[in-house]
Amino acid sequence: MQLAIQLIFAQVGAQVGIDEVLDNGAATSRSIADGWNYQWKDLLLNNTSNNLYGALTTLGIFFAVGTLLFFMIQFLKDLISYEYSRPISALIWPFVVVILLSNSGKGSMLSNLTLGLRDFLNSVNQQVLVTADANKMYQQALSMSIAEEVTGSFLRPCQSLTGVQQNQCFVSGADKINILLQKYRNTYGKEPWINRLQTKIDYIKYDKGFISETSFNSLLGSTVQTSIKNFLVSLQYAFQNLIEASMLLIALLGPIAIGGSLLPVAGKPIFAWLTGFFSIGIAKISFNIIAVLTAAVIVNGPGKNPTADPDLMWFIIFLGILAPILSLLVAAAGGFAVFSGISNTASLVRERI
Repeated sequence: MQLAIQLIFAQVGAQVGIDEVLDNGAATSRSIADGWNYQWKDLLLNNTSNNLYGALTTLGIFFAVGTLLFFMIQFLKDLISYEYSRPISALIWPFVVVILLSNSGKGSMLSNLTLGLRDFLNSVNQQVLVTADANKMYQQALSMSIAEEVTGSFLRPCQSLTGVQQNQCFVSGADKINILLQKYRNTYGKEPWINRLQTKIDYIKYDKGFISETSFNSLLGSTVQTSIKNFLVSLQYAFQNLIEASMLLIALLGPIAIGGSLLPVAGKPIFAWLTGFFSIGIAKISFNIIAVLTAAVIVNGPGKNPTADPDLMWFIIFLGILAPILSLLVAAAGGFAVFSGISNTASLVRERI
């Protein structure tokens, strides 16, 4: 739906029908999601002896061999100091590194665990969306916030015309908008905000004169405002793809983190790697929760009021700028909590062994 909105903005005035643009946008969204899934499996499972993940696994093994020297020095030092409990508990790390970095060419244990972790985070995220967005709140609020902008984009050129030409322009623009409104009805049902916009369009199309000049000018809007909304919608969609790219980047750096985990230090790189992976997952889930909850406020508030005429520019600003910042802050706090929990658990296990 987001890409469909962007395509509507981009193709205003073109010969392509709105229904075709919406269908193309939905297909493009699905193809991008499929592209990310393919990229994950292609890098982490297919021919991992020769691809990028295989090269990073080799680098991780090199790191493991290099850090093994420091590990053995610390191991012998503890033995000489008669601190038997520490070297015995530390012996688990070389076995963990060897098992995780063993690469058969069809993915290592680490790559399969990483994919499983990603699938788990995505399933939690999908469950959140299905539970909180049962009535397509997010898409509906986004459609509601840009519907008048799209309407204004079709009707705005008519302002420069007069007489019969202007009336014909309004009729032609209204017919195109009705296609969009019918798509909305098919998707969301007979919502009051759709009927409210339909009434405005009918008043303009049939020149009934019941719409005030202020409301008419607000409906037409301006090219600058349309461009700003288009940019903000693109910005929040770019943030979601950035989350996917960041998660994949962290996954690719996993072998290096594993290879460095033989260093005799308290904060193992594997813990920092897990923290980063979970933090990105928390950011993704947090953004969707924030977006859906805010969308529910709009849909259940002004969206249900047939007399309301809200300016939803704040919602687009919130999605494009504020929600990503807030989700990253929540992810940072959650990541710190995860890192502390993992570190404390590791310390407890080491003391018990």
